[in-house]
Amino acid sequence: MDLKPLPELEQLLQLHSQAGGLLQMHDLGRVSLGERELPLLAFTLGNADPSLPAVGYFGGVHGLERIGSEVVLAFLRSLVPRLRWDESLHRMLSAMRLVFMPLVNPGGLLMGTRANPNGVDLMRNAPISAEAGAPALVGGQRISARLPWYRGPQGAAMELESAALCKLVQEQLLPHRFSIAVDCHSGFGFVDRIWFPFAHTARPIEHLAELHALARIQDSTLLHHRYMMEPQSRHYLCHGDLWDHLYLASRRDHGEHAFLPLTLEMGSWLWIKKNPRQLFSRYGIFNPLIEHRQQRVLRRHLVWLDFIARAAMSHERWRPQGLARELAREAALDRWYRRQR
Repeated sequence: MDLKPLPELEQLLQLHSQAGGLLQMHDLGRVSLGERELPLLAFTLGNADPSLPAVGYFGGVHGLERIGSEVVLAFLRSLVPRLRWDESLHRMLSAMRLVFMPLVNPGGLLMGTRANPNGVDLMRNAPISAEAGAPALVGGQRISARLPWYRGPQGAAMELESAALCKLVQEQLLPHRFSIAVDCHSGFGFVDRIWFPFAHTARPIEHLAELHALARIQDSTLLHHRYMMEPQSRHYLCHGDLWDHLYLASRRDHGEHAFLPLTLEMGSWLWIKKNPRQLFSRYGIFNPLIEHRQQRVLRRHLVWLDFIARAAMSHERWRPQGLARELAREAALDRWYRRQR
C-alpha cells in the first residue's frame, strides 16, 4: 500500500522537539497499515497532581474529519512557543494538567476514511448499547465493515485506537477531582454544536448542573459566539459511544469526581455554503478546503479551547454547590429536556 507521509504526525513530533522536555510524549501503541506502523501518541503538559483540574483535547477519531485534528494541533502549536517566555502560561500549567491526543485514528487520517483500517467506527466501538430508539445504521451496526458506522464484531475487544484513548483518559483525566474532555469533530449543519452525554439514552447525566453553569459562563464570556451546547440525545441515540462509556467509568470508579466530556461538532455546512463545489469532494463535505477559510476556522475555535482550559483551572469559582447546584440542575432540565425547540 503506497501511502504518503502523515503531515499531522510530523507536526506533532516537531512540536515535541521544540518544547524542550516540557511536553511529555506517551506512546500508546502501533497501528498496522499494510507494511507501515503508525504510532498512537499522546502528549501532556503541566501538573499531574490529581487534586488539580485537567483538560484533555482529542481529534481525528474519524479520519475523514481532518479539521478536528488540525484544531487540536493548532491549539498545541499556539502553546509550545509560549513555553519559552509566557509566565502566565507557566502559572497556569502549575495549577492544572493538559492532555493532547490529536491523532486518535492515524490510519483513518492517512486513508481518508471515517473508520479505522479495520473498518470500525471508533465512536461506535465502546461496549455500551443504546437503550432504545437508535436509528438504523447511523446509530451503529454490526452487519459489515463495508458499511459505515460499523461497531465491530459482537463480543470483541475494543479496537486498539479506542482502547488507547480510554486508557489515556482513565489514567490522565479521571483520577483528577475535576476534568473536562474536548473531542473535536466536523458535523453537518450551519451551527457549531457542543454536545455532552448521553448518546445512548435520553436520560440526563449526573453533572447536568455543572454543564449548565459552564454554558452560562461561556455565554457571558465569549461574546457573540455561535456555539450551541446541548445533549447529543436531542439529535439521535447511538450505540458504542466512547464518551458515554468513559463517563460511566468515571461515575463507577471516581464517584466523587466531576468529569465533563464535550464534543465539538463544527458546522461543515457553513463551509459548503461558501463553496458549494465542496459537495463534490469527499473531504469537502467535512473540511474547509480553501486555505483562508480553514485559517478562520482555526482562529475561531482556538479561543474556545483556551476558554475551556481557563474554565477548568478556575472551576471552583463557577461550579454551583448546595442549593445553587439544585437550582442549576432545574434550569438545565428546563433548557435542554423539558422544552422542545
